[in-house]
Amino acid sequence: MKWEKFKPPEPDDAMCCFECDLDPHGCCCDCDDLDEACSRWLKGEPQKPDCALPVFGAVMDRLRLRLLSGDRRVEISMVPALVLLPMLLRLAALHFLLGLVILTALPGLVLWYYYATHRKKGRTLFFLSLALFSLAYMYFLFITEILPRGDVSHLQLVTVTTGVVLTLISLVRTKMGPGFVQPSLADTHSTSTNHYQLSDKDSASQNGVDQSVLPAPPARPVEQQTQSLTVKGGRCPLCKVVRPPRAGHCRICGGCVQRLDHHCIWINSCVGQANHRSFLLTLLLFLLTSLYGVSLVLRSVCPQQNLLTALLYCPGVYSQYSSALCFTCAWYSSIVTAGLLNLLVLQLINISYNVTEREAQLALRRKNGQSRPCGLVDDTGVYSRGFCQNWAEFLAMGEPVDRPSSVLTDLV
Repeated sequence: MKWEKFKPPEPDDAMCCFECDLDPHGCCCDCDDLDEACSRWLKGEPQKPDCALPVFGAVMDRLRLRLLSGDRRVEISMVPALVLLPMLLRLAALHFLLGLVILTALPGLVLWYYYATHRKKGRTLFFLSLALFSLAYMYFLFITEILPRGDVSHLQLVTVTTGVVLTLISLVRTKMGPGFVQPSLADTHSTSTNHYQLSDKDSASQNGVDQSVLPAPPARPVEQQTQSLTVKGGRCPLCKVVRPPRAGHCRICGGCVQRLDHHCIWINSCVGQANHRSFLLTLLLFLLTSLYGVSLVLRSVCPQQNLLTALLYCPGVYSQYSSALCFTCAWYSSIVTAGLLNLLVLQLINISYNVTEREAQLALRRKNGQSRPCGLVDDTGVYSRGFCQNWAEFLAMGEPVDRPSSVLTDLV
């Protein structure tokens, strides 16, 4: 029709903000929702029920820090860990009942936040920032509250500091990447070949040639048919790459990982072939450092009690705020240590049976595995070669050959 030529052309890139005044048809941002929400807020009018999420997303997108490399978006999920954790711990040190309520509710709040974010299948820095800030805050209190008491020797201080530094180094090594499956030349060639075949078929049908009367292509040998079925069965429907055995696709990271074990929220990354050993080392170093640090704190705060009973009974600890704060932090560290100890035990059992957490979950879902000690692991029996052979294979497991070089952005 004639009026269609007067319509403004559709731009290639989405326009936003100041360009909306020039061409309202091309604006696709949520500025109007944000402006309307601010106008309703200033006038004291109630907000629309369906505008909360767009407005919140727009505000979070506009919270940025200007750095030398450019503007970086502020990750709002880091704020609760940096603000609420020290406030809650200091509040819990005021009274025994407050400490009991807060330390009991903290794991529940963390689990609630985990399930709330896990349903969205998105990455979050909350758990990684919580783990790092907990480690840093506990070390800060150890230096400022326990060390001035004179109950810690220089050797013990060096031991705790070394454990913290080694834990951070191992964590950085784990964050270098799990070993994503990279597309090979064969995948690219097969994709282009299929594209050309489809193009030829479309062109032949457009020319009026009936494909049913054309002679069928010669049958391929059985070996080629088997190989193609194997390749097709191992191709990821999302990444379109041929996955090696034991690889899996992570919907949170958006890629296929070689020998995928699980996606760990505490490191905000997957655990795969390239970082499984360093992940296990990080857990071990953190647990040893935490247990040693808690023992030093309890010896300083409750010198008259045994270490096994000091956490349950320490008379007079709430008479001084400094001692109560250290005792509360020792309890908090013990709760975190117990959770990570459970994770370490599960990892050790899985490695002993040469099964990944992903394979165990799939076996449990398909009911084709055997439940092992106390139901902690579902043994598939596919890759297990005995206890010693399984551990030898895990320790000798090399990194993927086509592992890409890590960049700075991989560390967050």
